[in-house]
Parts: sequence; structure tokens; C-alpha cells
Amino acid sequence: MFSPAARLATKRLLEIRRALRPSLALASPAVAARSLSTALNYHIDSPDNNPDMPWEFSEANMKRVKEILSHYPSNYKQSAVIPLLDLAQQQHGGWLSVSAMNAVAKIIEVAPIRVYEVATFYSMFNRTKVGKYHLMVCGTTPCMIRGSREIEDALLRHLGVKRNEVTKDGMFSVGEMECMGCCVNAPMIVIADYSNGSEGYSYNYYEDVTPKRVVEIVEMLRKGEKPPVGTQNPDRIRSGPAGGNTTLLGEPKPPPCRDLDAC
Repeated sequence: MFSPAARLATKRLLEIRRALRPSLALASPAVAARSLSTALNYHIDSPDNNPDMPWEFSEANMKRVKEILSHYPSNYKQSAVIPLLDLAQQQHGGWLSVSAMNAVAKIIEVAPIRVYEVATFYSMFNRTKVGKYHLMVCGTTPCMIRGSREIEDALLRHLGVKRNEVTKDGMFSVGEMECMGCCVNAPMIVIADYSNGSEGYSYNYYEDVTPKRVVEIVEMLRKGEKPPVGTQNPDRIRSGPAGGNTTLLGEPKPPPCRDLDAC
């Protein structure tokens, strides 16, 4: 039997959930997705994702597996778990099935739970299907201040999906990623291209984006075009300031004494 305190806590939790439901129904797709996202902390067998489904690396990727393992001592094969999971995800269309994780566990000779622990910890590993083009919006503070929420909302509305859902044609999905190291070019998105398997896999940054520009990028990809990567601000070169550099315009002066021992 539950204690009175436990029953009261459960009742209060149910009241809070009921109170939230109306507001979530009226919220934008991005807000609703954030409010309800638990990022799949569990697994339920399904017809296309269960341990009985056969899965193995392709012949070409088995060569890559051997090359990856060669970087580690033979008694530390488990150190290769992350690059092998990444390769499996590329081959499997952008997500990791239980069978794929089990195949990795067999190769590195560990219990499957050790691989599951890694795959569920790192957000770059997807455990449900994603689109051929998986768009990830940076949600960390600099990008958020520069409008990343509006960018995510524009993508979700344009594609007609919620976060982590796949469009009906299987082409696109939208997720959130934490800091990707381009704060000076905030806001930014990254696009993982799984349209050509592991052989044609790419992972490109698109920086200084706007709600209008991300929609244009989506439509370019839909047409089979390749949007220019990097900054989308025509006034910037890479991470340089808009309008060009204002410092370091010439060759820097050498130090007065290069031979430190002679100084």
C-alpha cells in the first residue's frame, strides 16, 4: 500500500498534468515538443526495431570497422564503441536499431547493455527513424538569444511536423542539438545527410541563419541542390566580422628576438 504522502504526491502530479494539457494544445509545435520531450529513455519492441531482426555491417563498412579497431589495443576494443555506433547509424539511415547496437556489442565483445548505455547518453545517436536530411537546431544560450527558437518554429511549421517527427515523404526531420561550437556565428543549424548511406554521408554547418533562410535551405535540398555551407550572411567571410576585418590587416611584426636562448 502507498503511504498517504505518496498518494497525495501522485494526486498532485496528475492535477499538474491535467492543467498543462490545454496550454500545450495551444502552444507552437516547438514549445509543445520541448514540454513533452523525454528523448526516448526507453525501448519498446516494434516490427521494425526488435532484437530478432538481422543486422550486420555491409562488406564495405566491415573494412572500415577493421580500420577503426586498428586504432585501439586488442584488449580495449570497447573504446571503439562511439565510432562504430556512428558508422552503424550512417549505414542504417540515420538511426540505431537494437539489432545494430547488438552487432556493435558483438564486435567489441561487451554485453549489449554497455552499448545501450552509450547510445542513450549521447544525443547525436538517434534511436528512432529520422529523415534523409536530419536538421538539428542549436538550442544553447548564444543561439537562443539570436533567435534559434524562431528558426526551429519556422522549420516545424514549414515541414508540418513536431520535433523528432519525420515528414510523410521521409525526407526531413527536425531535432535540437546543444552547443556546436559556432557561437560567433549564431544562430546555426547542422544538417546530417543520410540520403546516400554511409558512403555519401555528410554533416554540415549552416551559420548566421534566419527563419527565411532555413526554409530556403530545405527547399534547395528538396530539389536535390546543395546549399552553400558555413555562414549564410553574404557580408561575412567564415567567422570574420560583417563588412570585413578592421584589425590584423597586414603581416604581423615578428618578435624582437626569435632565439630565446640568446635574449
